[in-house]
Amino acid sequence: MGILDERLEPLVSVIIPAYQAAAHIRETLDSVFAQSHPNLEVVLVNDGSPDTEALEQAIRSYGERLIYIRQENRGPSGARNTAIRAARGKYISCLDSDDLYLPGHLANMVAVIEEKGLDLLYCDSYLVENGILIGRTYERERQIWPVTFEKLLRNDCCVSTSGLVASRQAVIDAGLFDEDYRRCEDFDLWLRMSFHGARMDFVRWVGVERRLLPTGLSADDQLLQEARIEIYRKTGASLPLSAAQQAIVTAMIAWNQGISQTKLVKRYLREGRYPEASVAAGKAAVLLQDRKSRSVALVVQIVPWAARHFLRVQEARLARKKARGKRVIPQVGQLRTGNAR
Repeated sequence: MGILDERLEPLVSVIIPAYQAAAHIRETLDSVFAQSHPNLEVVLVNDGSPDTEALEQAIRSYGERLIYIRQENRGPSGARNTAIRAARGKYISCLDSDDLYLPGHLANMVAVIEEKGLDLLYCDSYLVENGILIGRTYERERQIWPVTFEKLLRNDCCVSTSGLVASRQAVIDAGLFDEDYRRCEDFDLWLRMSFHGARMDFVRWVGVERRLLPTGLSADDQLLQEARIEIYRKTGASLPLSAAQQAIVTAMIAWNQGISQTKLVKRYLREGRYPEASVAAGKAAVLLQDRKSRSVALVVQIVPWAARHFLRVQEARLARKKARGKRVIPQVGQLRTGNAR
């Protein structure tokens, strides 16, 4: 499948890596082809998916509207890099194979990125789990203007990959996605882009529906935390940072290690492994250096069974809250009302 050479050069290339995506891909593609922006192409890369036969059956009807590429499995970085190299648009728009664009998303994003002369623009998104709307991305992640390298390092700004439009050339100039990483590879690229001067901004409107699946690479919090630590180490070792920037990297490694130990505490408590939980809680207290982690370490050391009971109550409460979530995604008719921020 492909786009005819004589067609006009697209302004936006939507790039979609696909791995075990057959069940969701039609809905995702339909949300792209329903966009009001007329000048776009869609590049779908089958990253050695085990459901290739079902995937190809699902996309067959799109014909030449879709640029389809098959390759051996190289992970999300390798799939996106293949799509970026094949893309012809001035801008790329990343979209995961199980996420959806809301109406008007690309037209509104392109209008702002061109108006402001940006290299990267990203928006908010709805979070959907098991068909239930559980919130918005930036209810969980801080966003503090302006977007700078230091704020990205400190998590004061967090780029939502499925909600972005970026200059294809700026992504290429930064070195594309690092194929050595299968988690947090996007965080690594945004850091490199920002460090080398890419102009970034975000808008508060919601343009994307993100689906949180148990099989996704970001579903394992512990592995995600460890990957983030590796990206910080890489950043500190590979970029010519200032002393102040290196200090941020060092602090963020310690903080992420502390959060990682906190997650281990919960895992060990669930499994009734009290000695391991006590050790992990002590490490978290040393790394995080705050009152809450010290209190948790004390409780886990003295009355671990009580800590386990409290955790179960909290997790049951959270499950009930999710179950009461809205089942209908609000329709966003005018994404670009009011101040873009």
